[in-house]
Amino acid sequence: MIILPAIDIIEGNAVRLYKGDYEKKTVYSGDPVRIALDFKEKGAQWIHIVDLDGAKSGKTPNFDVIADIVKTSGLCAEVGGGVRSIETIEKYLAAGVKRVILGTAAAKDPEFTVRAVEEFGEKIAVGIDIKDGFVAVDGWTKTTALTAEQFLLENEQKGVRTVICTDISLDGAMRGTNRELYKSIVGKTGINIIASGGVSSLDDVKALNGIGVYGAIIGKAYYTGAIDIKEATEVSK
Repeated sequence: MIILPAIDIIEGNAVRLYKGDYEKKTVYSGDPVRIALDFKEKGAQWIHIVDLDGAKSGKTPNFDVIADIVKTSGLCAEVGGGVRSIETIEKYLAAGVKRVILGTAAAKDPEFTVRAVEEFGEKIAVGIDIKDGFVAVDGWTKTTALTAEQFLLENEQKGVRTVICTDISLDGAMRGTNRELYKSIVGKTGINIIASGGVSSLDDVKALNGIGVYGAIIGKAYYTGAIDIKEATEVSK
């Protein structure tokens, strides 16, 4: 299982939201590049980056910051937030990003996902953000009628190979991850599932590794010191 420490960005700052609420944000650093370098120093090979401004606007207002993180850290990066065109995907890949995450666009425009996968293959991932049991879009501000399993199966049919599945109710809450959610979907398809939301202890990391997820995203737990990235990397092997 791979460990993906996370940087969420608003106005160039590294932040964390509480349960996806933009009104409940904590700014942890004005220097996201320094944080990425710390991830690397602690043994991380991947990084998960989200442009939260972009997630709401559908644009890439923090592109320059993200490109700097990728170039300076040398980490394998997956990036999401506001990716709603082929041009945006090409822009991120040209900046050295390894995997681009489709969120709102994947839920609202299935044909866009098909086109992206046909053109970029495994460099495309899809974000499944779950709120009250259903897929959420537009920076987690709206919900659809799709369940996680339905959306997972739909994306497998489109050729998607990697999915980031987040339980919004646990994101940033430091109450543990939704192990039952991942148990219920791992193995249902051939898709690689990355667990996100509420990963707040080494026990969570060990449990997810045992469930068989492809990766685990560590966000607030890093910033509060609850999880050491080096230790998480060790127990995930």
